[in-house]
Amino acid sequence: MADPMRIRAQAAGDKTTVRVLMSHEMETGQRKDASGKVVPAWFIQEITASHNGKPVMTAQWGPSVAKNPFLQFVIKGAKAGDKVTIGWLDNRGDKRSDEATVS
Repeated sequence: MADPMRIRAQAAGDKTTVRVLMSHEMETGQRKDASGKVVPAWFIQEITASHNGKPVMTAQWGPSVAKNPFLQFVIKGAKAGDKVTIGWLDNRGDKRSDEATVS
């Protein structure tokens, strides 16, 4: 399983900015290794975000996203102490989910 995501959720007024740094190799399937063999595609396909258990965002990604991707988005109505959960699913079926508390 991949390393934990680094999630920061900071409230300012009625808006909360969520910043997520994910640890993933994100191979496109077009690169070749030292012996000339194609490195198989391996990338995050779906991102989900929820606020206190309620879905607030879903994103579909493809192989063109960079290694260790960064994501930022805003949630309206979140306040300090609320929980934000981020999850991803890659094209190999690997999953990761992590949670942060809004500060």
